[in-house]
Amino acid sequence: QVQLVESGGGLVQTGGSLRLSCAASGSIFSSDTMGWYRQAPGKERELVASIRGTSSTNYADSVKGRFTISRDNAKKTVYLQMNSLKPEDRAVYYCNVETYYGVNYWGKGTLVTVSS
Repeated sequence: QVQLVESGGGLVQTGGSLRLSCAASGSIFSSDTMGWYRQAPGKERELVASIRGTSSTNYADSVKGRFTISRDNAKKTVYLQMNSLKPEDRAVYYCNVETYYGVNYWGKGTLVTVSS
């Protein structure tokens, strides 16, 4: 069983930065994909960024060039560095692990609020 705990959300002004962290417990392997999703009020949950291994990354078009995902396999932790934040980035951000066999685990989420 994998458990995920997010941290780092909060309130920031437009143009500011935040760093989200997600610490995993249980069996996590470098072949598993770790990622961040977000859900804004009234909208569906969407992929923000994902990483497999330490260098195979994928980003939503809306965050390319502003957000950077990284992971530390030894610490079983995935990070999301968010720069140049915009009001439309406001959402609950969820950590996700998809195992090599397609099993998904989710964190409880952390709220990011961007003031204009």
